[in-house]
Amino acid sequence: MSHRIARTRAALLLALSVLLGFALAAQAQEEGPYRVFLPLALPAPASSCAATGATYASLTVEPPPADRPAAQHPDLNMALRGYATANAPPAYIWINGPTDPNAPLLSTLFAPARQPRIEAVHQVYAWDWTLDRRGEPIADPPVTLMSVDMRPDELIYLPDSGYDLGQGYEALVLYAERHRITLKYTREDNVVWGYTLHLENVCVDPDLVALYQRLDAAGRGELPALRAGQPFARARVTPASLAIRDTGRFMDPRSIKDWWR
Repeated sequence: MSHRIARTRAALLLALSVLLGFALAAQAQEEGPYRVFLPLALPAPASSCAATGATYASLTVEPPPADRPAAQHPDLNMALRGYATANAPPAYIWINGPTDPNAPLLSTLFAPARQPRIEAVHQVYAWDWTLDRRGEPIADPPVTLMSVDMRPDELIYLPDSGYDLGQGYEALVLYAERHRITLKYTREDNVVWGYTLHLENVCVDPDLVALYQRLDAAGRGELPALRAGQPFARARVTPASLAIRDTGRFMDPRSIKDWWR
């Protein structure tokens, strides 16, 4: 009898979540031309979210510390910004101009390296720092986040770069929770300098999340560090999304010469 009651309650909660999702979507359409994507209490198709088998360590962080808790920082926690559908082709593009040979090579998120199929493209919302609230979708470049196809449960690795933070590490974990992570290719606790990589809808290694949470609670004097090619997450059943930033500015992740060469 208790199992039947539990199933009934779960079905009611799911129905309420679906109705809430429809209500929020309808409200967003009435308020403006953009579709807003924010986390909802809807169950996603599950993968195992198993640990990667890697072990993790930390590095000291160069001061100053972040100016607010990481979970409440729109530069670190992408859930605070959200994103809108972009009116641009879901395809890799060539952008003329100089290339940084030391920039993270996003094709090495995978082993072997590859260009994954782009499922959808989006515009991340800007942040109004004066009013401390979300602004309009970033229009330049036209795409600032893209969703890509991955094989369920496949390992996701730290992209190789030309940077060295010491002891062979190339990036710090500035934010981590079960299904999102923010990585930084310098030792500062901000996105002001260097490259920042955001990944959404992935299964972050639970050991890495636990280490991050412990160091975050201890004051962020140290944060988890990753080496190039070190696994830190697994793919889920649904597409993962990624955004790349240079000195704080969101870049176009479709650029072949910059990220997928």
